[in-house]
Amino acid sequence: MNPKAYWVAFNYVKGIGSVRLSRLLQAFDGDLKAAWEASYEKLIAVRLHPRLVEQLLKIRSQIDLERIWENIERKAIQVITWEDETYPTLLRQIDQPPPVLYIKGEYLPEDEVAVAVVGTRRVSAYGKQVAEELAAFLARNRVTVVSGLARGTDAVAHQSALRAGGRSLAVLGCGVDVIYPPEHAKLAEEITASGALISDYPPGTPPESSNFPPRNRIISGLALATVVIEAGDTSGALITASFAADQGREVLAVPGNIHSPNSKGVNRLIQNGARPLLNPSDVLEALNIQQVNTRRIARKVLPSDETEAKLLQVMGEDNLTADEISFLSGLPIDKVSACLIMMELKGLVRNNGGMNYRAIREEMETYLRNDE
Repeated sequence: MNPKAYWVAFNYVKGIGSVRLSRLLQAFDGDLKAAWEASYEKLIAVRLHPRLVEQLLKIRSQIDLERIWENIERKAIQVITWEDETYPTLLRQIDQPPPVLYIKGEYLPEDEVAVAVVGTRRVSAYGKQVAEELAAFLARNRVTVVSGLARGTDAVAHQSALRAGGRSLAVLGCGVDVIYPPEHAKLAEEITASGALISDYPPGTPPESSNFPPRNRIISGLALATVVIEAGDTSGALITASFAADQGREVLAVPGNIHSPNSKGVNRLIQNGARPLLNPSDVLEALNIQQVNTRRIARKVLPSDETEAKLLQVMGEDNLTADEISFLSGLPIDKVSACLIMMELKGLVRNNGGMNYRAIREEMETYLRNDE
């Protein structure tokens, strides 16, 4: 059976997230098959709570892993784990990134340059117009639009990006084979053709209300910035904005009528420090268009300073940890770690999992700057 099936297996056990899965990987030398088949005593030795171990053993006895994997393959669902080089770079950087992602469609390197567009389900005519203009503008500037496939603002953002010839990613609070709301089935097909449906919930997972707030961390985690179009006091879009802020990403909000319930949340975001979006181009200005273009360089650019050049000099084809690179380069570990993150985004190095880095030795391509 494909080794990824065991990542999927643990994904069915509520209570085993990134922290506990990391512990299992370490305890079983990276062999999740051995962890899945381990005895009660061995699982207890990994410091899992007895109730959690009992739940794991119960689920292990109930599910047919071979049939689950066959279903995944039959439905053409991609499974991406921490160990895959194709795991989204920006998402890998958030606190406790999801160990497993399920994808319908295709996530491309160019999707690393993405902006999340979110807002209320009860979008006004004003909010709809702003969402349409913003998503189309981003698409024309080759920025992927990320949202949640919900009614209202999300749907408008996805549709407008696709109509403008761009790409879009929809992060679901259910399995990627369960479209919610059901009336967005055609939109989901269009996104699959020019982007991807993404979820960290296993196939077949129903759209339970408790699934949606946690999935918002993935919407913001996949994006360089999050734009909130309209949001009331209790809008889920505010949760996405909060995650974005915690992740160190840009947060922008569209100012609204102070008498409109739909504007209470966005106006408060601005009051609390979010950048007001007065023009679609404000997003690119906030991100620094030069940096955005840098990420577009076919995964390879020249080192931009002496530190990057020094790190590339000491890195070979073998995987090296940040500590090893620090030792070989003679540079402080904090400086090395910060530099490696930027180099990964620019396509100079690749994180192969477990914070092991390798230099990418590819033929350089010409970089056309923004003013050319």
